[in-house]
Amino acid sequence: MTTWKPEDLTLLSETYSLVLTAGDDGHPGVEIGMVVVDGELYVRAYRGVRSRWYRAAREHGHGRIRVGAVTRDVLLETRDIELPAGLDAAFRDKYGPVSDALVASPEARAATIRVDQAPSSCSDT
Repeated sequence: MTTWKPEDLTLLSETYSLVLTAGDDGHPGVEIGMVVVDGELYVRAYRGVRSRWYRAAREHGHGRIRVGAVTRDVLLETRDIELPAGLDAAFRDKYGPVSDALVASPEARAATIRVDQAPSSCSDT
């Protein structure tokens, strides 16, 4: 796992959503909410593990995120991740009542992804 740069963490923390593309197939990606907890980035599929983009993330294990003009190559960790204690609270704090589908649903909790910066991701595009 590569540690996020402080400026990336600030951008991710202050931005409402990101666009995630799993794999290399050129799909346009999906806009989703995200939170940063203890310096790590997390996203959830509110439709659970059957969500198309969650399945793609699990299958490929890598992709890209775009936040505004910043694009980063990422690793998508779906297996055996230890969820931090403050994850649900972070979603609640950032998204308020909209977060209920991400926090209260066991399906969404099961579809949590830790997004790690890929070692080769250093370009701003």
